[in-house]
Amino acid sequence: MAAPVTTRTGHVIDGQQLDGGPDTIDVVNPATDEVIAAVPAGTAADVDAAVRAASRAFTGWSRTSVEDRVALLRRIGTELGARRDEMAATITAEMGSPLSFSVNVQASLPIAVTNSVADLLDGGFAFSEEIGNSLVLREPIGVVGCITPWNYPLHQIVAKIVPALAAGNTVVLKPSEICPLTAGLFMAVLESAGVPAGVVNLVHGTGPVVGEAIAAHPGVDMVSFTGSTRAGKLVTTAAAGTVKRVSLELGGKSANVILDDADLGAAVKKGIANAYINGGQTCTAWTRMLVPADKHDEIVELAAAAAAKYTVGDPNEDSTRIGPMSSSAQRNRVLGYITKGIEEGATVAFGGEDVSGLPPKGAYVPPTVFADVRPDMTIAQEEIFGPVLSVLPYRDEDEAVEIANSTVYGLSGSVFSGDPARGLAVAKRMRTGQVSINGGSFNPLAPFGGYRQSGNGRELGKYGIEEFTELKAIQR
Repeated sequence: MAAPVTTRTGHVIDGQQLDGGPDTIDVVNPATDEVIAAVPAGTAADVDAAVRAASRAFTGWSRTSVEDRVALLRRIGTELGARRDEMAATITAEMGSPLSFSVNVQASLPIAVTNSVADLLDGGFAFSEEIGNSLVLREPIGVVGCITPWNYPLHQIVAKIVPALAAGNTVVLKPSEICPLTAGLFMAVLESAGVPAGVVNLVHGTGPVVGEAIAAHPGVDMVSFTGSTRAGKLVTTAAAGTVKRVSLELGGKSANVILDDADLGAAVKKGIANAYINGGQTCTAWTRMLVPADKHDEIVELAAAAAAKYTVGDPNEDSTRIGPMSSSAQRNRVLGYITKGIEEGATVAFGGEDVSGLPPKGAYVPPTVFADVRPDMTIAQEEIFGPVLSVLPYRDEDEAVEIANSTVYGLSGSVFSGDPARGLAVAKRMRTGQVSINGGSFNPLAPFGGYRQSGNGRELGKYGIEEFTELKAIQR
């Protein structure tokens, strides 16, 4: 397996790698607590330089032909494929995903997304439309600020930057300071693929400094942000002064509704797998399992047995299914929620506060299953972002839907039923951006995004390209 790339640590502005000022941010391997690299702590001045570079590059890039953009995106896809193992090793080193997951999902899904965007452009994405006496055009917005999180450090970058480029925009990227190395390696991919200087610029740093500077900068025409709901509100506030477009993909507290006619074994197995994917550090994770009250105990027993199979340990070991949390701060956050669940009266069916069986070093937490969870409990309302599942009983189908819709979020969800038509009917009643029926697989061509405080706007597929365009009507 390739070694992690820890050497590409500088800003990239107008095609130049820059060391930045004297202040730096350590990158810590959460499996070992060791510092593996450091990146510059960017400033508002760095952001301004990057925005100016992107603005200069916009005129030329926005006028490139669709054919040229398709060719470039295909080269990016090829380069991502060539560097897949380097990407996977780097992601595992800086945020702790098990290496198998980093290879098969973290570093592979972005290849599929890139190729899908190229295919959409090549297949005739509609940049213009005749409506009566109007020619309606989709034009690039301009300079896009992309602020991305640490849980899927490459996928979230690709899901923003690739469609933004496809639409003719230029970009200023701020990756998470927890996982910045993947972004540096992605910039190498763009360089190798022939992306012109200034079209994509990278500024490292913290949210309160670099993120806020991007959101507030008058030269940035749009901000696309993925992260917590709390941070999303701050981005929106900072962007309001210049009335720029803001696209937000925020938190989730997704419900997995298991109906009384479902195959319980399959529903629980798939439900646990989804709740614990990437160590539970996934915004779409089905962290609430809603079950018929008369089947609660049976399902809890199945869930505990399934959770017991999730080995926690060194993310480089083949047997590991849950690696460390992304940082010691995230580990403490998850453990705090486990304590809160116990204090509020939920029953620990598996896992809990005991960390004695975990590796002595690293940001590890035990996979946990809570039973007898009420909808008003903190662990049923707030996003934990760790391998913690809450099992909530319901009386009937109407109450199940009511509980599913009872949080401030609406990003994803699931329904399991022996009757596909019944499952579809319940899915239509769930106020959420995506719903899976009986474990339907993820589709990178479908729109991705949420209702309510899970955000606004959509990524992926043709919808992701449209998100980065302005509409112009020309009457004639």
